[in-house]
Amino acid sequence: MNKLYEKSCSYRYWRLTPIGNNAHDFWENLKNGVSGAGNITKFDASKFKTRFACEVKGFNVLDHIDKGEARRYDPFTQYALVAVDEAVRHANIDFEKLNKNRIGVIWGSGNGGISFFEEQVKEYAKGDGTPRFSPFLIPKMIVDIASGIISIKYGLRGVNFTSVSACATSNTAIIESFNHIHWGKADMIITGGSEAPICESAIGGFSAAKALSQLNEDPQKACRPFDIKRDGFVMGEGGGALILESYEHAIKRGAPILAEIVGGGQTADAYHLTGTHPDGEGAYLGMSEAIAEAGISPEEIDYINLHATSTPQGDVSDLRAVERLFGASKKFNISATKSMTGHLLGAAGAVEAIACIMATKEDIIPPTINTDEPEPEYAEKFNLTLGKAQHRTVNYAMSNTFGFGGHIATSLFKKCNA
Repeated sequence: MNKLYEKSCSYRYWRLTPIGNNAHDFWENLKNGVSGAGNITKFDASKFKTRFACEVKGFNVLDHIDKGEARRYDPFTQYALVAVDEAVRHANIDFEKLNKNRIGVIWGSGNGGISFFEEQVKEYAKGDGTPRFSPFLIPKMIVDIASGIISIKYGLRGVNFTSVSACATSNTAIIESFNHIHWGKADMIITGGSEAPICESAIGGFSAAKALSQLNEDPQKACRPFDIKRDGFVMGEGGGALILESYEHAIKRGAPILAEIVGGGQTADAYHLTGTHPDGEGAYLGMSEAIAEAGISPEEIDYINLHATSTPQGDVSDLRAVERLFGASKKFNISATKSMTGHLLGAAGAVEAIACIMATKEDIIPPTINTDEPEPEYAEKFNLTLGKAQHRTVNYAMSNTFGFGGHIATSLFKKCNA
């Protein structure tokens, strides 16, 4: 195989998250175990069973996008544009000097413009039955619009689409980007995901499904992965952008490479509408595929960022899959960064992939917070990185994500010494 397509590199990224609106703040807060949870401010949640979430804080879209443009986009697209703009600028990319026919966008969102859709339906319901909808309803709502707008902004004419695999979405987008570069169909791809689901319908729907924590008296302690008292996940919002390009292309233009993506696994639990397989069948297969593609052994993995949303069944199935593949061992680290960021749904994979990349770059494992009483069986078997970040050499880091419908996506990153 041509050297150009043997591997691709993730070398720059940006995040807009509940624990930091830039790369530095996000990573510092992640290392220091800061929770992004708090009472919901985006709507009156006083009558809801769950009244808290992990909201993006201190963000004014008009600091980044002019008013006329901003009003055409739902917040999930706004988050995408801001994250990508920062990633592009910090990567020192001048698209005019590159072949834009070979640069693409593969973006992820699980819910798209759900808040604007909700707003429009509520306005219609208040009226006399005469259809009065915004001409922006469809383009603000559809999940593929962020990908399209990103390509339009930069004039990128390569592959362009949106992946949707529920909470595995942006990890799927990253793997698809890796594949397209690997196949020789692109030199560079902007990828990642964004989500803006903190609205009445999303909070209400997930609450009705008994998926959300109801620890309203102490939101910052609510997301408790692996803890025997965990009672559901905490909704989050935001986005993460990564720039992937072929290794040779990155070297040629002097790109500051942060890590290599060397493997990806996409599988299915094929088990239940919303629940994960009790023994983590799909997760086991996804991790196995990623490791096989990278051409390494399970013993070489140093860190796994688990999906671990803080749900009773999901956390255990995640750990069972790990035990099946790696055995009971404390030689590698596990952590659940959702304990700090909350669950960003379709954007979770991008943010957690970035956490893995930073772990390889700085040799630091971000912690799992709030887990005071871990599942006894697994606390004895694994290093769950509880309470405090740990320093260790991280040559390979893996990110697991699962989605309603049984979707599984696992990405694998390698320390880059280029």
